[in-house]
Parts: sequence; C-alpha cells; structure tokens
Amino acid sequence: MKVILRADVENLGIPGDVVTAKPGYGRNYLLPQGLAMLATEANMHTFELERKKLQARMDAQRAEARSLAEKIEALNIVIPMHVGENDKLYGSVTTTMIGDAMQAQGVEVDRRRILLDAPIRSLGEFEIRVRLHADVSANLQVKVVSDHQPVKEEEVAEAPEAEAAPETEAAAE
Repeated sequence: MKVILRADVENLGIPGDVVTAKPGYGRNYLLPQGLAMLATEANMHTFELERKKLQARMDAQRAEARSLAEKIEALNIVIPMHVGENDKLYGSVTTTMIGDAMQAQGVEVDRRRILLDAPIRSLGEFEIRVRLHADVSANLQVKVVSDHQPVKEEEVAEAPEAEAAPETEAAAE
C-alpha cells in the first residue's frame, strides 16, 4: 500500500515521503491516526497545498524540541537504588524511573523517547540519549547511587536531644 506521510513516522520516513507500508499497518494505524494518506493523484495534489502548513508545524515542533533538549542537557538526574553485596542493584533502572525523575525536576518527556540500550544494573554515572524529534536528540546525565546512606555522627548526637524534648514537656505538665 502506497501512502504519503503527513508526520514523522519512526523507521518509515518524514512528512512528504511517498512510502510503501504493509496494508494492515497503513489501514489500522497510519490512516486512522492521520499520520498518512493514500497515495492517489487527488491526494498528491491536496498534499502539495497542505505542505506549507505541515512544514511550518514541523519547524515549530523542531524548535520546541531544541529548547527542550537544552533543558534536558542541563539536568543532572540522581536515582537512588537499593543495593546488595558488591554494589549490585536489586532490579534495574528503567526508562519509567528516569522519566519520573525528570518530571520531578519539571521536564516532562514520554518514556518511549528515552533510549536505553540495556537496563542499568550498576551504580555509577551514565549518559542516556533522549530522542525528542527526528532531527533532535539530547544527552541526559543520570547518576545511580545507593539509597542506603551511612548514619553521620552529627545526626546520632542530635537524636537523643530530640527524644529528650518531649519528655521534658510531659514532665512540665
């Protein structure tokens, strides 16, 4: 089935491309979602009239993706994970965890845009690619740390004082 792409479709093409797609993919996904239209003479003519609008929309999306990429590259994500012996993680760091950590810092990205070659299963710093647009991707710095923090001596010294305060109040009453 020959279709004209109206939007960027991963692994298929960019807007304006005339591509051959499998009939089920075209009929059940591309056409209903408005990502493509059948490649007929009438549709080719219609698409040429529509091309300027689509190009302006794609340019706006590209500019928005670039500004988001700058925000993402400025982020420093720290993900605390439970570790066992030899600093081996229980479980792994996934795109959902990274997406939630980004959202907590005010940057919202679909987790499917976060590209992990393999799940992260060790402590350390990792550079992860985030694909925001066909032409724009950003590198995100993710640091995986242990959630077990050693107790500091200052915190131990403060704890008895905090417990003693309620007892003195009770005695005063």
